[in-house]
Amino acid sequence: MNVLVIGATGGSGRAALESLLAAGHHVTAFARGASRLRGPSPHLRCVDGDATNPADIDRVVPGHDAVVVTLGIHENALTVRLRGPRATPMDVRSAGTRHVIDAMRRHGVRRLVVQSSYGVGETRDRLPFVERLVFRLLLAPQIADTERQEALVRDSGLDWVLVQPVNLTDALVDSPAHASADGDTHGMKVARRQVGRFLAGAVTGPAWLHRAVALSA
Repeated sequence: MNVLVIGATGGSGRAALESLLAAGHHVTAFARGASRLRGPSPHLRCVDGDATNPADIDRVVPGHDAVVVTLGIHENALTVRLRGPRATPMDVRSAGTRHVIDAMRRHGVRRLVVQSSYGVGETRDRLPFVERLVFRLLLAPQIADTERQEALVRDSGLDWVLVQPVNLTDALVDSPAHASADGDTHGMKVARRQVGRFLAGAVTGPAWLHRAVALSA
C-alpha cells in the first residue's frame, strides 16, 4: 500500500514509519522537517509541509491508499500551558485533521488512522484520577483540541480508526500493545514503538474500523 504519515517527525510518527516500511509499504513522511528523515529505504519519500496549511495537505494526499495522522505539540507541557506553544498552533490536531479529511474526500482516499489520546471521547470517564487532574490543570487546551479532532474523524464518513494510547514512553518494547475497543487498559504506560506498530497494522483489514481503540503495554 501507499501510506501517508502526517506528523512523521514526532515519536509516534517515526515509530509508525518504521513499522510501515518493515511491513513492505511505500510510505510518504509529511512534516515541517520531514526532509531530515531521509534514509536508505527506497520505499520512503519525505515531503516538507505544514499540516495546518490546506494547500500543503491537498498536494500530498493524492495517490495514497491510507493516511495515518500523528499530529501533536512536542514542546514542554508546562511551558505550553503557561505561555502557549512557540512553534506549533494549539489547534494543530483538529485543524490538521480537518484538512486531511477534506483532501481525502476530494481525492477518493478512504482509510484514515488517527492517533488521539486515552481519556478523550469514549474513554473520558475511564481516566484515573491523577491523569484526570493533569488533563484539567496542565493539558486542558490540548485535550479540548483532541476532542474536536475525534469529533471530526467520527463525522468524516471515511473508513476511520481512532487510536488512544495511554502515557507514552520511549521504552524499546517489541511485544504488541494491549488493544481494547472497550477502553480497558493494562496500566497507564505504552511505548511509542508499540503504538507505531499498531498504527501501521490499522491501515489494513476491517478489525478496528469505526472504533476507538485504547492502547496500553
